[in-house]
Amino acid sequence: MSAPVQLRLGALTALVVGSMVGGGIFSIPQNTAASAGVGATAVAWGITGLGMLALAFVFLNLALRQPHLDSGIYAYARAGFGPFTGFASAWGYWFMAVLGNVGYYVLLFSTLGHYLPAFGDGNTPLAVACASVMLWGTHALVLRGIKEAARINQITTVAKLVPLLLFVLLVALAFKLDVFRADVWGRANPQLGSVLDQVRGMMLVTVWVFIGVEGASVYSAHAARRGDVGRATLAGFLFVLALLVAVSLLSMGVMSQPELAHLKNPSMAHVLERAVGPWGSALISVGLLISLSGALLSWLMLSAETLYSAARDGSAPSWLAGQNARGVPSNALWLTSGSVQLFLLITLVSNSTYLSLVNLGTAMILLPYTWAAGYAMKIALRGDGYGVADGRLRQRDAAVSALALLYAVWLVYAGGVKYLLLGALLYAPGAVLYAWARREHGKRVFSRREWWGFAGLLLAAGVAALGLQQRWLSL
Repeated sequence: MSAPVQLRLGALTALVVGSMVGGGIFSIPQNTAASAGVGATAVAWGITGLGMLALAFVFLNLALRQPHLDSGIYAYARAGFGPFTGFASAWGYWFMAVLGNVGYYVLLFSTLGHYLPAFGDGNTPLAVACASVMLWGTHALVLRGIKEAARINQITTVAKLVPLLLFVLLVALAFKLDVFRADVWGRANPQLGSVLDQVRGMMLVTVWVFIGVEGASVYSAHAARRGDVGRATLAGFLFVLALLVAVSLLSMGVMSQPELAHLKNPSMAHVLERAVGPWGSALISVGLLISLSGALLSWLMLSAETLYSAARDGSAPSWLAGQNARGVPSNALWLTSGSVQLFLLITLVSNSTYLSLVNLGTAMILLPYTWAAGYAMKIALRGDGYGVADGRLRQRDAAVSALALLYAVWLVYAGGVKYLLLGALLYAPGAVLYAWARREHGKRVFSRREWWGFAGLLLAAGVAALGLQQRWLSL
């Protein structure tokens, strides 16, 4: 087996920023305005910022207190709640990454569709064919080695930040206070509902753009210095939070909420075009193409690494732990790329939009985040990884973990029953791989407590399947 790849602070921070700053930020003006007015948008960002900051501290704290647990979000769920929960976390995270990749391809080619109508909304036959070529090109790049892919990710991360920072500067100069202050609470648009409804409607969108905050912890096994995992997580999060809030709120001072809500994505391009003219739209389109290229690379790496980690620990079939000569989890990568390809083909018949893929992908990450926060609170209360004199520190960490857990549960509520049931439907097939792995190692598939969890999962998946069947029959 090849020697472990060593990633330093810059590469780890680029993984965090590169994973979070993908395509979501380029659509955030329209995505937020479609659900909320200025006031509710500010409230939602406050809740999201506080909740995601708590989650960032959860990952930072777990990296420090449990340094023997590599692979981040999967390892924490497994250590805290057993092998089946650990695998479910890995499977949910992996499926989220697959859906995210598909959503990014749809967004990328819908952007090109603004200039070349044959690409349409990113789900035409030509768009899917070109996306497939890009997918397998990225796949080949990752197969060349994690360190090389991480270096390219650093370059693309820097390159995509340039147009984003220019956007903030130029839109700030074009900002009009009277536009921003008009109908702050969205009362002129009854379709938005109450302020609480508006905040709820924004939550899945705002969470999606922060997914990736755990990127450094997923690659903690490759960190040259363990302390860099926490530093990369916190630095990357704070930078992206400031950028997202600026893009979202400044846009509402250039165009009104109804105007923003009806924009095509990437909506940032139209906002900058209003501020500076047609060249602004072209600048953002180029920035999006660079950003998505880097994000697609990051997410392909993260998703394959998660399945590989589960297989290495015996929670997934052993063949997924296979590596090539460069130390890349090649078998997990092939399964990931193949699944992205399958869902790209599905977009041809389902007409899946970027926002629908975003919402479903976000629903898949909610349980892994919940388990990570729950484990962090568990070790703080028990004192695992703490010294005798760390009583006050334990109390602080327990409070932060409780806040993160409360936020994760709120997200499940905000997402609604629909996405919870659809998430269960996508979680259910993973149990087959888990049972395969357990039989490989001669172990009982489920404990008594896990059987109850599995039964609940099957029930929810069955309800979702019946709902989808009724929908198809009514078409």
